[in-house]
Amino acid sequence: MPNLNDDFSVRVAVHASQSPWIESPMPGVECKMLDRIGDEVARATSIVRYAPGSHFSPHNHDGGEEFLVLEGTFQDETGDFPAGTYVRNPPGTSHTPGSEAGCVILVKLWQFHPQDQERTVLDINQESLAVARGRPDPFSVRLYSSKYERVEVAAWAAGADMTIPCPAGAEFFVLEGSFSDGDEVFSAYDWLRVPCDHTVNLVAGEAGVSIWIKSGHLRDVQTVPAV
Repeated sequence: MPNLNDDFSVRVAVHASQSPWIESPMPGVECKMLDRIGDEVARATSIVRYAPGSHFSPHNHDGGEEFLVLEGTFQDETGDFPAGTYVRNPPGTSHTPGSEAGCVILVKLWQFHPQDQERTVLDINQESLAVARGRPDPFSVRLYSSKYERVEVAAWAAGADMTIPCPAGAEFFVLEGSFSDGDEVFSAYDWLRVPCDHTVNLVAGEAGVSIWIKSGHLRDVQTVPAV
């Protein structure tokens, strides 16, 4: 599979409605690729959709796995993870993922710093985000923070004008609502990645926006080691 959006020195935008679903080797599992470096085992950011009753075979995550459940309920040996659950499985973990009812997740593979060994399971509290979009002050909840990166969810009211410096790069993924970056509008499941030393000026749409933000991690991009 070819690399995709692998130049981290440039701004990249992917609009979910314009990106096709691609079948995986496992029946019933499809993905929309956002970025990718590598072949079968890759550093990748994707939206993955599990049809009801579908699953992957058991596998290891030597480079770690980070995901946010967007719809439905994701499942593995450690439990059930309903929509709104944020999970970090550090390097060396393994599981057999699937979904009896079906689900959609945002997932990032091989993007942990080698010294990051902390497992995280959090509820992002979607109801609070929806309420916060109706308030004038910007709202954010930190999901994870270290000297290597920061992950948060934020809610901005309609028309909120946010100037955000990104000294070590950042990614913005729309959960609900919309924002604009200049003349480009980002709606649900759209993704924006900006390089190091970039500043964005994002304006929330008419319904406000709930957004997942990852920052500080693109100065030293982790990739799959050559074999």
